[in-house]
Amino acid sequence: MRGERSIGGLVCSEVLERLSDYLDGRLSEPDRAKIELHLEGCDACERFGGTFGKAIASLRENVRAGTAPSPEALSNLRARLGK
Repeated sequence: MRGERSIGGLVCSEVLERLSDYLDGRLSEPDRAKIELHLEGCDACERFGGTFGKAIASLRENVRAGTAPSPEALSNLRARLGK
C-alpha cells in the first residue's frame, strides 16, 4: 500500500486486514492493543476505521431490529451488482 505508515508495530495494510476482527472482538489483547496504538497515531486509518466501524454498527443495528432495506436501496444494490 502506497504511503503506509508503521505505527504500533503494524503498517496500515495490516490494520485494514484485521479491522473486521478488531471490531468483532476476535483479536487477542496484544493484537488489539497494537491496532489501537496504530489508530491513535494514524489519522488516515483512524478516519477509515471510524467510518467502517460506524457502517458495521449501523448494519448490526438494522439486522437486530429486523429493518428491511428500502425498495430504493434494493434497486441501487441490484443495479450495482448488474442484476
